[in-house]
Amino acid sequence: MATQYSEYGDYPRYTDRHGPGDGGRRHRLPLALRAPVEARAWRELAYVLLGLPISITLFTFAVTTLSLGAGLLVTFLGIPVLAAGLAGCRGFGALERTRARALLGLEVAAPEPLRPRGRGVLAWTGAVLRSGTSWRHVLYAVLHLPWAVFSFGVAVAFWAYGWAMLTYPLWFWLFPMYGGQGGLQLYGDEQHRIYLDNPFEITMTALVGLLFTMATPWIVRALTTVDRVLVHGLLGPSRLASRVVELESDRGVVVDTAAADLRRIERDLHDGAQARLVALAMDLGLAKEKLREDPRAAARMVDEAHGEVKTALQELRDLARGIHPAVLTDRGLDAALSAVASRCTVPVRVEVDLTERPAAAIEGIAYFTVSELLQNISKHSGARSASVDVWRSEDRLLVQVVDDGVGGADASAGSGLAGLAGRLDAVDGILVVDSPEGGPTTVTAELPWRPA
Repeated sequence: MATQYSEYGDYPRYTDRHGPGDGGRRHRLPLALRAPVEARAWRELAYVLLGLPISITLFTFAVTTLSLGAGLLVTFLGIPVLAAGLAGCRGFGALERTRARALLGLEVAAPEPLRPRGRGVLAWTGAVLRSGTSWRHVLYAVLHLPWAVFSFGVAVAFWAYGWAMLTYPLWFWLFPMYGGQGGLQLYGDEQHRIYLDNPFEITMTALVGLLFTMATPWIVRALTTVDRVLVHGLLGPSRLASRVVELESDRGVVVDTAAADLRRIERDLHDGAQARLVALAMDLGLAKEKLREDPRAAARMVDEAHGEVKTALQELRDLARGIHPAVLTDRGLDAALSAVASRCTVPVRVEVDLTERPAAAIEGIAYFTVSELLQNISKHSGARSASVDVWRSEDRLLVQVVDDGVGGADASAGSGLAGLAGRLDAVDGILVVDSPEGGPTTVTAELPWRPA
């Protein structure tokens, strides 16, 4: 496990739930040899074998109900029969998503639910018939049957022939004992026949069977890749629905971030500049009272108040810089990032390669991303130097911060990097962190390019 810091971290490492990730366990056998006996291979084979009877049932149900409903459209019964058929296909779709999750480790979210425009059977029927998800489930029922027949035949043929030939040295004696022939017949006509009956031929048969057996898991895996595409594309939520959910989540992140920023500004004003200005007003009031009685004491108090004013102005200036620095608005990212780099505790090289300025919102997010990353470098990295590079690649703005510190960060630990990732995600951006133990650490932020 990588060392985790409170504000500085590594990117999360994801593995397929049924994938090769094994918690760091080392295998003595290479993957090609152990693949035929791994649990994943048997789960994928089970998925292919179960696919044929389920597809036959689903195809029969879909074609029967839709044909019956279409035939009865001349009467009132056709519409409810069609709706019932579509609802049944949606139920089969839930079964297929569960089967894919259990045997393939494929996580597919349920599609958007029905939203009837009212109450009652008629409203529900209309919602089912209008739903594009329902018709995508019917399309899955029709398309999956021919693919299930093909994949079932290929998987069973390779699996059966592979294991049969691999184990041929163990059971070839059945032919002379009970079949009246020397062994497995390779070729035969009216004049002569060729049997696999001598030690060399038996050994070669077993070797060919070994090749078939080793290839079968990868062939089955390639077959299930098509199933993954079908399940994900036809039984999951539509792109529009997924986009709506994503935008709703991003909107929540933006609202939460804005609320947190407002609370931070209010706290900084209350605890810093506001308290200092209150004390300054009190000091000036006391100085006013002592002006006639003790001018020297009053002058000393005014001098102290002058120092407090300078401190308060600096705090307000820092607070304004934290909201949106004036140099960013006036001179752009190059000057603003150079100013941030000058306050870092390690030397920082800044290079901004932009021919034009991005939109103010994108520019601001890029600025605050670099600002927080440089703060993390100062606090946690133990680096001796760092660099900031900003450039545009087609319709994306890329920001990369590199340091030669200790590395070993973790963005999935709820740290400041996780907050940065959420802020970037709110505008369709991404954050990628590469921070191995011992360093160096490379953080790349990618934002959509929107011209000013």
